Amino acid sequence: MKRIVIAEFMDDAAVAQLRERHDVLHDVALVDDGARLYQEAKWAHALIVRNRTQVRGELLDALTQCTVVGRLGVGLDNIDVAGCEARGIRVIPATGANALSVAEYVIASAMMLLRGAYGSTAAVAAGRWPRNALSNGRELAGKTLGLVGFGAIGQLTARLAQALGMRTVAFDAMMDGSHPAFGATGTQPLGLDALVAKADVVSLHLPLVDSTRNLFHAARIAAMRGGAVLVNTSRGGIVDEAAVALALREGRLGGAALDVFEAEPLAASPHFEDCPNLLLTPHIAGVTAESNERVSSLIAQKVLEALEP
Repeated sequence: MKRIVIAEFMDDAAVAQLRERHDVLHDVALVDDGARLYQEAKWAHALIVRNRTQVRGELLDALTQCTVVGRLGVGLDNIDVAGCEARGIRVIPATGANALSVAEYVIASAMMLLRGAYGSTAAVAAGRWPRNALSNGRELAGKTLGLVGFGAIGQLTARLAQALGMRTVAFDAMMDGSHPAFGATGTQPLGLDALVAKADVVSLHLPLVDSTRNLFHAARIAAMRGGAVLVNTSRGGIVDEAAVALALREGRLGGAALDVFEAEPLAASPHFEDCPNLLLTPHIAGVTAESNERVSSLIAQKVLEALEP
């Protein structure tokens, strides 16, 4: 029997699956108690985390018995992957398990921001009738969705968008125009600048690495089509948040949905206050009841397989 430490929330059924065969500590408070986390890490043969636990530095040094780190999600910027590999620790993300949740978030956000009609509840309930003001919303069908990053989530988002009548274009620095993913999804490959100039909705699906940091800076946001919508469900730090807010206030950007931020949790941000056509959510695009079950179940199974080859 081996020791598994789970430092953030994991679905109960998956935890029970792990406990059938191993000694499991599941404590969501561990992520905020560094001293105790480091102590527990010394005895862990496996560590399971979400996005808040930073598997690097002192924590990585403490993982002297660990052979596997399970990531309840897909982004790996909170994990020193090279450092893990150097120590013989296998890193396992939940690839594909939350793709549908993220794709649905993108489509729902785009529909809300283009239509612009869903913030009127208080006014209507108070007896006002802003029908004229809300009669110029735009339909999703016939618009172009530009996907920056075209992995599993980007490809699924393309399929959902096409089902609603959108055209799809995509850019991925790791794919050339002959990559089969473009043909399989009916998506036109474009360069980044051409995509930004053409798309009515731009959705980001990128890891945060040196080449993508501040990729959507003020000048790139200014190059987007007038009235276009920007959706970021990938990682904070890819988008200049202050530039997004300014573009919205000046009416150059039609809307923005930001689920991720350069610093999380997001501190008080005056530039976002009363900003028009803006949706802010706390890094939950890939988190639903169903995706939690899929992600947790997948990681439980993969960790068991890694511990018992």
